Amino acid sequence: MSNKEPKDLLIIGIGNSGRSDDGLGWLMLDALKKPFNHVDFLYRYQLQIEDAELLSHYSTVIFVDATKEPVKNGFFFKPCHPNNGLGLTSHMLEPETILWLENQLYATNPDTFILGIEGKKWGLSLEPSEIGLSNLNRAIDFLVKNINLILARRTPCIL
Repeated sequence: MSNKEPKDLLIIGIGNSGRSDDGLGWLMLDALKKPFNHVDFLYRYQLQIEDAELLSHYSTVIFVDATKEPVKNGFFFKPCHPNNGLGLTSHMLEPETILWLENQLYATNPDTFILGIEGKKWGLSLEPSEIGLSNLNRAIDFLVKNINLILARRTPCIL
């Protein structure tokens, strides 16, 4: 990385809008573009090794993805911790692996979080489930209300 000052915030939406609730990460980005015009957004079907370099240019990164796991309140928000390269040889890389790779290669160590949104419907469809949309709306509200805490390097609590 160059000696440039890192940008403030990158939000990466992971998913596939053609597979119903798997597109919740992308829908989150669509909803946040207007209120967060000072934020960079990236749409990904899946994370790639090259994303480690991208992370090195930001002080804060939030990965947003749908989850099949039942989650209290319909979403979770937690710090992302590097995982010592687990899964590095897989075609499907986890945020923790990308962060580990960034730490190894670029050592900028951005504050990194994962926002998981519970979905229910995963088949071929452009329409998310009602439950997925409801959970998405709660997650959007949470992020909009807490973005200043996140940028101040404080992890907000989900009530």
